[in-house]
Amino acid sequence: MKRRANLIAVTLAFTVYFALPAWGDRFSFSTGSPDGKLGALSRPAGSQGPETETADDFVLTQATVVSGATMHGLIPAGAPASSVGRVEVEIYHIFPLDSDGARTPSVPTRMNSPSDVEIDSATRDSDAGTLRFVTAIVSAFAVQNTVINGINKAPGQTTHGEGPATGEQVEIVITFNPPLFLPPGHYFFRPEAEVSGGNFLFLSAPRPITSGTPFPPGFTDLQAWIRNANLAPDWLRIGADIIGSGTFNMTFSLTGNTIPAAGTPGEANCHGRTVSAMAHEFRGIDAAASTLGYSSVSALQDGINVFCGP
Repeated sequence: MKRRANLIAVTLAFTVYFALPAWGDRFSFSTGSPDGKLGALSRPAGSQGPETETADDFVLTQATVVSGATMHGLIPAGAPASSVGRVEVEIYHIFPLDSDGARTPSVPTRMNSPSDVEIDSATRDSDAGTLRFVTAIVSAFAVQNTVINGINKAPGQTTHGEGPATGEQVEIVITFNPPLFLPPGHYFFRPEAEVSGGNFLFLSAPRPITSGTPFPPGFTDLQAWIRNANLAPDWLRIGADIIGSGTFNMTFSLTGNTIPAAGTPGEANCHGRTVSAMAHEFRGIDAAASTLGYSSVSALQDGINVFCGP
């Protein structure tokens, strides 16, 4: 019955095709290039130690299909690009969404932090086949300070960092399969990389953003946060809480396509409006699936179902 309903929605898309305005554009966001100030651990649990997560924020002003991302990190000196064996990406809302607001945090503040838990439908993992990645060595690189193990509950959160580090700067180019289809909102991007024989240190970028994409009017560029398995579900501000001063962005970018005429998640007509918008914007639903990075029209329909919700 759901498949029949989806096919009907596709048919209706073409009925209203010429009634929709020609909206939509490519989406891109970047925090710029690494500034050499900080490397913050971001790795899955494994032989190197417990899971440690570093996250930084971005804004979508319209419904957007995010098809790809890049991130820059530091791996051990002499390590080849092939030492990066796994990449996982999670997307978070901002606290108090998806969080237990009644619980007493073990950190100085949760204001403007990532939520307790990720948006489950927006998790992508190379081990699960839901993202592909290519790693390239950029150059030898050094950072002035690092945060690796000193991630502690209050009142012992301020360690001032763990000192400088050198290694190989890598750029990891990520393709989401399937893409992420997200409503307008303020989010956190949390990538992790597993490196054989070492750690992935997510590299900082200038804050405020200088060579990247400015935040849209009405939104504040927040700052990078970090946690490990011992601190979760709480997060610490890397600058104010751990280093003891300053704020940081992390070096990443996102690309995709906006879908301005998409339906509103949770509303009864969300699916039909979204299919119609895509069919108009890309001159057909097959072209929409191909342009947005979906493997098939069926995969696109699944993505719309996730976006619109039950």
